[in-house]
Amino acid sequence: MTEPAPVPETPASAAHPDLASARVVAVVVTYNREQLLQECLDGLLAQHRAPDAVVIIDNASTDRSGEVADQHEIDADVVHLRRNVGGAGGFAAGIARALVRHEADWVWVMDDDTVPRPEALSALLDALGASPVRLSVLSSRAVWTDGRDHPMNTQRQRLNASAQEKRDAARAGGTAIRTASYVSALLNAQDVRRLGLPYADYFLWSDDFEHTGRLLRHGRGLRVPASVVEHRTVAFASAQSNPGSRFYFDVRNRIWALARTDSFTLLERILYGGRTALGWVGLLLRHRTDLLGVGLRGLLAALRRGPRPSARVLEADGEAAADIRAIERAAGR
Repeated sequence: MTEPAPVPETPASAAHPDLASARVVAVVVTYNREQLLQECLDGLLAQHRAPDAVVIIDNASTDRSGEVADQHEIDADVVHLRRNVGGAGGFAAGIARALVRHEADWVWVMDDDTVPRPEALSALLDALGASPVRLSVLSSRAVWTDGRDHPMNTQRQRLNASAQEKRDAARAGGTAIRTASYVSALLNAQDVRRLGLPYADYFLWSDDFEHTGRLLRHGRGLRVPASVVEHRTVAFASAQSNPGSRFYFDVRNRIWALARTDSFTLLERILYGGRTALGWVGLLLRHRTDLLGVGLRGLLAALRRGPRPSARVLEADGEAAADIRAIERAAGR
């Protein structure tokens, strides 16, 4: 009988002294992508340092995604939601479940079209072990199927990072970041318990921007190039190429994130808002007929109200709503 390969030891860290015994729980959100989910879970199973548990949120898929999740040999904790609450709702439910039911110390989040290379998690943990300062969020390098850096997953670098912060990040083998994509992000569970979950009501887009922005307003974040995942989108393009009807969520959610939260400083709101507005102008010039009405609906929705409590969005799934409510109450949200 072949002996299992030894699990690489995690280096000791003064900033993260309990890292060697830390529980890492992977959270995958899926909706109608059975083949990609299979590849994602195969990638998780092949990790040099396996996650201690895997939570899969099946967003009421109508294909075989739920069956793939149930039957995969990784033996995940699978939650089949009654309705599709989008990536944002799925991540809110999955992160809450990882914290409440799996006692996670770190939560590794990813979409179902993310395929982590075998060293992806171990490289994140190595960076944690090498960091001289406490970290709140670590982000992998996301590449497309041909190895190019994926334009959809470019992390924002911290604008006002001091020379010392840059040296600290370099010592850990990365660069200082201000926000991160949920296409492979490692979240410090202590900070999520203290600051809360992503807003489920975003449905899709900007939920990770706002949530990691919240975690990193006063925390430290790190992009780790040695941790590589493949983001297997259909095309090599950013979300802004031609979002179609999803432009509604782009407009509404970005306004929510910048105007209705305290996740960003005033200067950041001005800078990020200005860049976003310029991007929207470019989109409208290229696709005015298709996008103008969609964008206006998003603007009106953002002005009308802010996001609803996440437990209310998930109220059709009582267990998921209860997990979310427990975390949000503890965070005073």
